Amino acid sequence: MAMASQPKQMFGEPISLVGPTPADLESTAELEKLLRGAGLYESPEESAVREEVLRDLQGIVDRWVKQLTFQHGYPDAMVEEATALLVPFGSYRLGVHGRGSDIDVLVVGPSFADRDHDFFVVLAGVLAETEAVHLQPVPGAHVPVMKMRFRGVQVDLVYASVNLAVVPRDLDLGDRSLLRGLDHATARSLNGVRVADEILRLVPDAGAFRTTLRCVKHWAKARGVYSNVSGFLGGVAWAVLVARVCQLYPNAAPSMLVPRFFKVLSQWRWPVPVMLRDIEHDAVLDLPVWDGRRNPRDRTHLMPVITPAYPCMNCTYNVSQATQRIIKEQIQAGHTACQEIVVRGGRGWGALFQPFPFFRAYKSYLQVDATVAGGEDELREWKGWVESRLRQLVAKVERDTAGELLCHQIPHAYDAEPRGLQCTSSFFVGLSKSTPQQQQPPPPPQGRQQPQFDLRATTEEFLQDVYTYGFWRPGLAVAVKHVRRKDLPPYVMQKIRSPNSDALKRKRSDDGSSSSSPLSSSSSPSSGEDDSGRRSSRRAKLGSCIQHSNLFSSRQWL
Repeated sequence: MAMASQPKQMFGEPISLVGPTPADLESTAELEKLLRGAGLYESPEESAVREEVLRDLQGIVDRWVKQLTFQHGYPDAMVEEATALLVPFGSYRLGVHGRGSDIDVLVVGPSFADRDHDFFVVLAGVLAETEAVHLQPVPGAHVPVMKMRFRGVQVDLVYASVNLAVVPRDLDLGDRSLLRGLDHATARSLNGVRVADEILRLVPDAGAFRTTLRCVKHWAKARGVYSNVSGFLGGVAWAVLVARVCQLYPNAAPSMLVPRFFKVLSQWRWPVPVMLRDIEHDAVLDLPVWDGRRNPRDRTHLMPVITPAYPCMNCTYNVSQATQRIIKEQIQAGHTACQEIVVRGGRGWGALFQPFPFFRAYKSYLQVDATVAGGEDELREWKGWVESRLRQLVAKVERDTAGELLCHQIPHAYDAEPRGLQCTSSFFVGLSKSTPQQQQPPPPPQGRQQPQFDLRATTEEFLQDVYTYGFWRPGLAVAVKHVRRKDLPPYVMQKIRSPNSDALKRKRSDDGSSSSSPLSSSSSPSSGEDDSGRRSSRRAKLGSCIQHSNLFSSRQWL
């Protein structure tokens, strides 16, 4: 059956066709020098290691597929031909990976090799007998993934089983007919490669796009807005945003594109979606496609950034009101910094990449501790789950305080020193009182006592949500408490301390006279119980730890 016709390559028309001046090229050279100094380009030796890792993984998955083919009783000739396709995507495929970057890899297998057992059980077992370490299957993710380190390189494997008995080496993943009959998780897995290829096809100058994207990703990480799991933007979203600006200024050099990136996005009228091409529907495949014109649910998305490959998806579905507010603030700050750089003749790019001073920006924080009793490997798994729930805590706090208490989660964990096999990793959420312009309800009349924020029920709801973890076992615990800036744990202060760390030290009068924590909520289910007993224990412990918590008082600590 004939597929839908190829859509036009670009959405809309360019804003400007002006090319770079000699001064722009000189400024671009300075920008690239700064990026190289920051380690955003890997050395030839590191590149060779990655290529060797991919070759060795290709051999492992080939042997895995041959084994499965034999076990399914196929003839020897088919066993001999059996292979899997190993295709990198993400930053590696886009050509913007740097030192220490992970590699996102798609494994394409035949129709009889399923994800649940053959990939997550059989292949995971095969990999466990190789040089792979820190093996962590995450079958319940939006895109199911198996994480590991292989010869020192972080590798994230996703899997797609296509409707072919033998997967040829030259399989064209851009062929849309491959999507026929696939489940949504498999289509999303395939789209990692398809989206990367489509982005490179749609940008007018791949070299300018890559340099600009390296710059924007470096900035986003420094400012704490690079994390899809935390409700900010991930690598795909930043790539689409940069590609869109490249389309609008097709002849511009990176030193021109970076300031225009922040200018365009600081003026963007969200929730108008950012798209690189027209959204298309396919009546034959009929896969779910993001389209705010047709789907009421899609119109609720706050900051839609749409992937260009069919089926088009919104890669910023995790963005909340809290994270959108922070992203917009940081983009505006980037715009201001770029204006000053332009005034200086395109010099001094380092000012753009100054880290956001998270632990100087707020007086009060929520500290969320993920603790395990089984060592660092177990901590890695547990804290990943806790991190994935933190954006729900942020949303619940802002909801339950009617927007008067604003939250800012930093997408970074701080690990305490292990105590034997007990390990703890801490996440932090900055707390601030909203201004009258930010508040949804009207401000209280003059002279009326400011409201207190009782977050006991909010925290209990969050803890109960965390303990829905399908792989919970005794020894996994989480705790939430309120800390003031001056009371941050030593292991956090040691990692953030700098020559200017005195700025973190504030007089007691700045933070209030009391050093006790207004909120202290924790839960650690007991061991040696069946599932129903564990749930009862969790509820009892939640109630016990919440009922004695004090109220948050805005007059006391904000």
